[in-house]
Amino acid sequence: MLLHGVDFSGADSGGSAKIRIVDRNLRTPKDAIVSRGRADRGTLLRLIRESVRDERDHVWRIDAPFALAIETLDAASVPHEWLSMAQWMHQFGSPRGWRNELRTISRKEPKRVCDRSEHTPMAPMNLRVFKQTWTLISEVLLPLAEEGVRIEPVANVEGHAKVVVCEGCPASVLRRFDWPDRGYKGGGEPPKLVRAEIVSKLKAIGVAISDALTKDAVEDVEGDLLDAMLLVAPPAMTVVPREALVEAWVY
Repeated sequence: MLLHGVDFSGADSGGSAKIRIVDRNLRTPKDAIVSRGRADRGTLLRLIRESVRDERDHVWRIDAPFALAIETLDAASVPHEWLSMAQWMHQFGSPRGWRNELRTISRKEPKRVCDRSEHTPMAPMNLRVFKQTWTLISEVLLPLAEEGVRIEPVANVEGHAKVVVCEGCPASVLRRFDWPDRGYKGGGEPPKLVRAEIVSKLKAIGVAISDALTKDAVEDVEGDLLDAMLLVAPPAMTVVPREALVEAWVY
């Protein structure tokens, strides 16, 4: 199985080539993880589609909200069904148009069950996150779901699927392992030392990282590469609650 960690971006111009993707081959775990460099949302969508055709098992773990809180859906009179939610979001044409419309209905920004359980930093509607939420769901997940790709645990989940797309969160990974979850982004010596510490901890749990990739991750002041690397740590095994069939889940 190939596990892909994706640090996502909802920035204008398709993500502005800011998305970072890291691959880990779980069949040969001693092989060092591989960085695909920077990408935009179109490239990410193409790579997932290519993985559907290559006959291998893939898990794409993406750092962005896959759904909204049920409380938000109720406020907007949207059915408790993921595809209906995604199509409703898509019709607004842009993240700003969608958020502005929703805020005429409710200005609340409720967290999902998974946000509270897995300690994600922000709700899907948060000002710092809403572009990621809309662009991922509208531009990546909705087209994939309509093509039959498995979006765990909300769409096309019946039966075996060689390609699974699921939500991840670097902050949740850090907190699950009780590693430093703050202070690793930014310039200067203190954040750089924290990034180096986290890379060392990843290596200690069996994630093989080359010297070159270690250097790149430690030198990346935005922490995007390290976030992608955290998403190829072992996903948490869990039985999701019923709300997750609508609100998604963080793995």
